[in-house]
Amino acid sequence: MRSPTGRARHQICDASAVRVATRAVETDATPPAIFVWLCQLRRAPYSYDWIDNFGRRSPRVADTSLTELAVGQSVMTIFTLTNFVRDESLTLVMKAGWPTRVFGALTVHYTITGLSSSCSVLRADLVLAPLRRAPLGRLLDRLHGNLLAWGDLLMMRKQLHVLTTLAEGTSSAAGAHARPTDGHS
Repeated sequence: MRSPTGRARHQICDASAVRVATRAVETDATPPAIFVWLCQLRRAPYSYDWIDNFGRRSPRVADTSLTELAVGQSVMTIFTLTNFVRDESLTLVMKAGWPTRVFGALTVHYTITGLSSSCSVLRADLVLAPLRRAPLGRLLDRLHGNLLAWGDLLMMRKQLHVLTTLAEGTSSAAGAHARPTDGHS
């Protein structure tokens, strides 16, 4: 499903990765509709709001002004936008300081792949880079990476489902619910 260019971008960003976690959701929404909702991550996380949005509900009406992207913009408070291709992808890097100390050096790459005129896949690759080099540090990195991946399993999947459900409501092919493509239900 990924283009050779997409694979190259993925391979570049995970060259020094401890762990890569991938989640994907198939949806009855068009890539432009999904992209509008990915851009909404600039204002809210669209996951479990009671955990990662301080109890505030992520907005359910898209602000189209947020589709005007620029490298360096803040996304979900703790990420910086480092790359994007309109209607295709967003790449986010964890901000330095407390976000990196808490969550590690993370890169998240969201990719939208159109499968047909009314069906797409939204994929998220979370890449955790190593923080430490000593043997004990590598063990702690592995433990941290495993804990983060399990937490991500819940949080990222929820985010992808919320975003694709909202995109289906704005897409001309609205109707069906998002379906997981990563083997998890």
